[in-house]
Amino acid sequence: MSIRQQEAPRLDPRKFQDPEVTLKGEPRAKVALGALRTLWFNTGTLCNIACAHCYIESSPRNDALAYLTLDEVRRFLDEARGQPLEEVGFTGGEPFMNPELVPMLEEVLARGLRVLVLTNAMQPLRRHRAALRALLDRHGPERLILRVSLDHHDAAAHDLERGAGSFARTLEGMRWLAREGFTLHVAGRAGFGQAGEAAMRAGYAALFAAHGIAVDAADPVALMLFPEMDAGRDVPEITTACWGILGKSPQSVMCASSRMVVRRKGAPRAAVLACTLLAYDPRFELGATLAEAARPVALNHPHCARFCVLGGAACSR
Repeated sequence: MSIRQQEAPRLDPRKFQDPEVTLKGEPRAKVALGALRTLWFNTGTLCNIACAHCYIESSPRNDALAYLTLDEVRRFLDEARGQPLEEVGFTGGEPFMNPELVPMLEEVLARGLRVLVLTNAMQPLRRHRAALRALLDRHGPERLILRVSLDHHDAAAHDLERGAGSFARTLEGMRWLAREGFTLHVAGRAGFGQAGEAAMRAGYAALFAAHGIAVDAADPVALMLFPEMDAGRDVPEITTACWGILGKSPQSVMCASSRMVVRRKGAPRAAVLACTLLAYDPRFELGATLAEAARPVALNHPHCARFCVLGGAACSR
């Protein structure tokens, strides 16, 4: 059993079924797209490793989400002109598995936008070091951010999730990125162990200091500790009344300011989804264009509650 798995009540399968009302008959919360500030591209679900608990089931064999192409990225960036777009994120799978990733990054940076790449910093990234270095020389470090997945500051805990030796290989990639002057962020797991957030951040800080990695472990953007995403665990449904009860605004949730583009294996064209977390649920596929995908999103999935509303997490800053 993973160190982050705990006995917990299982989700009632009748929950999160009706987009309009909860199991108790209360009006379900919905989130309108206020302004598109972050556009995500899932470059494909293929990955160089297979984690024990990957929310999107990435692996060396899962190509359920096919490689996006540079032309597809250009098409959506063109459509986003006139929007207050600030950041373009690339996720996977492992984005550096996609052979057109570097030209995609160049396309985004040339338009003056910020780039965020989610990576494990292992062999696929290593193959692109020279091209990444050239991007850094042309555009500088301020708008080119690489967020490395490092589940825990302890090698044994990280390797339990991602495979023996993965911690050392990821750390080697992080050291290279730090030495070259890239803007480096880290993504960890808040539920990975029982020590609490302060102790987790202290552990990461000690690791970064020991290896000369300039990441501020106290900064919640530079080191994001994400809540766990077990869709089978019980979690409350979010109603319209929850905003007032929790003292939160619908505009604080990811789908108020972001969308994600994917291309499903065998599909004739790319599709736009509500967010990065729900790549396989057809209820969150909103259309083939950004305009079609601008409609409100019903918070009709356990991840909406656990990760976004109650967890207060977001995949970008």
